[in-house]
Amino acid sequence: MQTYLLGRRRFLHLAAASLLTAPLPGSARPPTSVLVVDGINNHDWRAGTAAIKKILEASGKFAVDVSTTPPAGAAPGAWDRWHPDFSHYQVVVNNFNGGHLKDGIRWPAQVEQSLTAYLENGGGLVLFHAANNAFLEWADYNEMIGLGWRDKSFGPGLVIDQNEHVVLVPAGEGLQPGHGPRHDFTMTMLDPRHAITAGMAKHWLHPSEQLTHGQHGCLHPRHGDLEKELHVITCAWSKDSGRNEPMDWLRSWGRGRIYTTMLGHTWVGEDNPNLRCVGFQTLFARGVEWAATGDVSVPVPPDFPTSDSIKTMG
Repeated sequence: MQTYLLGRRRFLHLAAASLLTAPLPGSARPPTSVLVVDGINNHDWRAGTAAIKKILEASGKFAVDVSTTPPAGAAPGAWDRWHPDFSHYQVVVNNFNGGHLKDGIRWPAQVEQSLTAYLENGGGLVLFHAANNAFLEWADYNEMIGLGWRDKSFGPGLVIDQNEHVVLVPAGEGLQPGHGPRHDFTMTMLDPRHAITAGMAKHWLHPSEQLTHGQHGCLHPRHGDLEKELHVITCAWSKDSGRNEPMDWLRSWGRGRIYTTMLGHTWVGEDNPNLRCVGFQTLFARGVEWAATGDVSVPVPPDFPTSDSIKTMG
């Protein structure tokens, strides 16, 4: 494996005028407009969406709408009637996973093209947990997510070494995507200068999460190298892979910004203390705001977890 030091990257903080409304001098910024897309997922998307809305709305900084796709097996006419207008929102949070194989459920071509154009014009996108499993056959989406639940032959992976350097795992090497059972683990903040992670504890305990390993990606040559294009901001030590796995990462797309988090696991019928983690809630809300605006105003709360204490709420 070849080791690279992840240099500081400046992300474009531009956004289309139709997406962002500048506040008047002396006035508070209006709530950030968010659209959550759900409807199909191998995880409990209803619990996930409920958590997303609660986390964002509790901050007082977001206005959240939800667009639910037709269910699996729906008639083509139902999909023809589903056409969310992404341009009405500053950020789209994807909580949809139609499957990670070639026969996975796709969105209508017009909707997929609309999301691509939305990002190119300055919109924000957040991939929530299993959303990076989706759309194996959608080339642009594979580049949006950066790393996904893809076979190791699909492309290279990334891990973090003991010196907190990003390490490229060549295609065909490393582990297949997977995770062990729920357990508590320590999150590590890799970039204390970034707006999302600034002010957070370097290490903090996160409860009852399935820690994903072996994610793989593939970028078109015009978009550069994976380890340079993705800005990994958190990692966690996986007892299953024996490596520090990337948990949260960022990238730019045209004039837009993309935030991916592997946190947020939910199985149907299970309790989800991971979604009540103050660390996760803070990280997620700040990531959503950054994807939407390029800035972060959501504060780090005084009861943020530490390296030896879990903090939950809600």
